[in-house]
Amino acid sequence: MPDGRLPAVDRQVISSLAHRDHPVAAPLDDASVDRLLDRALPRGDERLLDLGCGEAAWLVRALAARPGARGEGVDLSPPALARAREAALAAGVEGQLTLHEQDAARFTAPRAFDLVCVVGSTHAFGGLMPALAAAGALLAEGGRVLIGEGFWEREPSRAALAALDAPPGDFDDLATTVDRVTAAGWMPVHAHVSTPGEWDEYEWAWTGSLSEWALDHPGHPDSAAALKAASAHREGWLRGYRGTLGFVTLLLRPSPEPSREQMRERAGAGNLGRHR
Repeated sequence: MPDGRLPAVDRQVISSLAHRDHPVAAPLDDASVDRLLDRALPRGDERLLDLGCGEAAWLVRALAARPGARGEGVDLSPPALARAREAALAAGVEGQLTLHEQDAARFTAPRAFDLVCVVGSTHAFGGLMPALAAAGALLAEGGRVLIGEGFWEREPSRAALAALDAPPGDFDDLATTVDRVTAAGWMPVHAHVSTPGEWDEYEWAWTGSLSEWALDHPGHPDSAAALKAASAHREGWLRGYRGTLGFVTLLLRPSPEPSREQMRERAGAGNLGRHR
């Protein structure tokens, strides 16, 4: 989720410290995460894939409640994957989890998955639609995609765009976001829009956890930079994108109807045939 313009310190370290006291690296609380997983994994013996898994919080939580499920996570960060292994061991699911240190956008697998997750990591693919295409290519028949993406709750101000280091076109409003998804051939079967309370809890946890670590480690070489990062993030959120940036987590299945793109392609092919 948004880091804005952070000081020159390892972003992976910052992200790990900032998210240590929050259920997942996105503005969802425990109950929301559990509800989404319950809807996404109705049987309990599914094969899961998390693209851009970070510390594998979604996977560990899903597997701990479902002994018959198996999961795989893909991420480029060795420290995040190391912490994912620690979390899996602590939860007793290390035998159910396989982790891959590689670019999520280039990941391939010999078998398809019943659930593919891309929550808060669509940037690794270049945006929402490329992330959906990549997830769909790895999906088994009858499978589901769980994807989390930002959207504009209202027209972003200059302060919001500066805090997020983002142009206006990085996100659409919620209706347009869903329109783009359905036009690409996906059917929403469930969704969760993060509440203002979830956003506030996420941001206070982000800045608070990072600040607390820095205050507890005053002699650490990254302590001052961590405090600066927390302060900059808090300022950008409170005076910039609070109430402007939303987050939706969509549970999707492939639509039986042809997408608009497919219909346009078919129409174009028909017109070519008539003109021959």
